[in-house]
Amino acid sequence: MAASSLGQTTEINWDKLDKTKFYVVGAGIFTGVTVGLYPMSVIKTRLQVATKDTVEKSASSVIRGILKTDGVPGLYRGFGTVITGAIPTRIIFLTALETTKAAAFKMLEPFKFSEPSQAALANGIAGMSASLCSQAIFVPIDVISQKLMVQGYSGHEKYNGGLDVARKIIRTDGIRGFYRGFGLSVMTYSPSSAVWWASYGSSQRIIWRLVGQGTDREGAAPSESTIMLVQATGGIISGATASCITTPLDTIKTRLQKNNQSITVGFSFKYSTKHKDMEL
Repeated sequence: MAASSLGQTTEINWDKLDKTKFYVVGAGIFTGVTVGLYPMSVIKTRLQVATKDTVEKSASSVIRGILKTDGVPGLYRGFGTVITGAIPTRIIFLTALETTKAAAFKMLEPFKFSEPSQAALANGIAGMSASLCSQAIFVPIDVISQKLMVQGYSGHEKYNGGLDVARKIIRTDGIRGFYRGFGLSVMTYSPSSAVWWASYGSSQRIIWRLVGQGTDREGAAPSESTIMLVQATGGIISGATASCITTPLDTIKTRLQKNNQSITVGFSFKYSTKHKDMEL
């Protein structure tokens, strides 16, 4: 298979991309994925803020509790807020990702890395840069949505929608309240994004070689089903790798954003939300 053929299956040519279609289709796909996965985010967030006195301490018990009190809509608390903020966040993320990735590939060419190594480095740099660019919008949305996800659960305050959450945050903490846990969000999602995209870029190339379609081989281009299978496998590998690394920090970040208390995180990272100060 020619190098150009494999390149077309693994990377987006940003300069030749139909960006309007890219953003519209991307937003639609992202919304669909969010609809399917959002209940798991609600369940995960509730488990992360659970205390030793909380009755519901497993995913199954949380699901039963939500369905008993709120029905299926309870699994989508805060969904409107997430979608409203996530679309512009995703546009910023994808733009930064693809432009940075293209620049990173060109920057790494003189070093003559192996293709999987070059893909890992370029995708990792792009993933971290994109995450950093999108955090300014993502963190306030994350703070609001998490408060909606756990409202009424384990003694947490109840709200009348995302605007009510925003008003109360401004009244009690000012604009700064929307960025509670910003440092940990950057520490969590930027490395996570770097690891995810690095694993995704390199794993795809390794998989292509394992199935006998490396860049040094000539032959017909792979079918769309094969491309989708390779990309899906790469996504699973990268997701598992990133989750293993960042889940502990994500748990700390969620508790910080939800609770007005001091949290000390190992090696002298102290975040005090009660007194509105933050020191690293």
